[in-house]
Amino acid sequence: MEYRQVLTISGKGSGPEHFASTLRGIAIGGDDQLYAVGDSTLKVFDAQGKLLRHWRTGRPGYCVSVGDGGRVWVGEAEQLEIFDAAGKLVNSWRDPELLGLVTAIDFTPENVLVADARDRSIRRFDRKGKFLHNIGKDNRMKGFMIPNGILDFAVDGQGVIHATNPGKHRIEHYTSAGKLLGHFGRFDGIDPKGFPGCCNPTNLTVTAEDHIVVTEKAGPRAKIFDAEGELLTVVATEVFDPNCKNMDLAVDSQGRIYVVDTVRLAVFVFAPASGAGGVRP
Repeated sequence: MEYRQVLTISGKGSGPEHFASTLRGIAIGGDDQLYAVGDSTLKVFDAQGKLLRHWRTGRPGYCVSVGDGGRVWVGEAEQLEIFDAAGKLVNSWRDPELLGLVTAIDFTPENVLVADARDRSIRRFDRKGKFLHNIGKDNRMKGFMIPNGILDFAVDGQGVIHATNPGKHRIEHYTSAGKLLGHFGRFDGIDPKGFPGCCNPTNLTVTAEDHIVVTEKAGPRAKIFDAEGELLTVVATEVFDPNCKNMDLAVDSQGRIYVVDTVRLAVFVFAPASGAGGVRP
């Protein structure tokens, strides 16, 4: 399957729809609205890239996720903030030890899962914020190897947690109880089936088919694997600024893939070439 770029959302600038210095995290909510965090601001765009609303966050956001009832969860240093769909702050979790640097948030029916890049582990909480246990620390390295400073993960439709371990050039799969189910990936600087450089892949998300979409740095690209680790396609390479790294991703209900260009501070949207009709270029 081939993909083509169909839309660019936001970008670097001073307008209300732009980001001035950082764009770190994205997520898709209801009606395929795009939620993006950067510059201590949360911006919401419609499926065509039009800015709908925006509001300030208490600290610079590193990730965003949309949960039940349209609540918007923003991960920050030593805390996460929870907003309603209109941008009103309804709750915050603060803990310098358990929420050192929150770089990914996802959910199971019973739990909230939070990546703490400072401790190199995934924290499992109940829905009220009670800490249950760590995921990914039961190994010789006592955590994930993340030289890029970012830990990313996503939960698939079966409840399996897929996490990047870029220092080991692989994706790891866990149960919510923290059991390692397996992994795939290998170092390879030539074959796109492998992961190049010192530390890839950096970010990931999962599709409705439980395919795993990843991004890499040096040079930046996006790829799709099936659940067993077989490479399905390279989504894009040359469209990204060569200096991009830690490029967050999201997938909407149409199967379109959203990727952050962290230099241009824009979100590039890619659609399957055979099914991209009707999307505004």
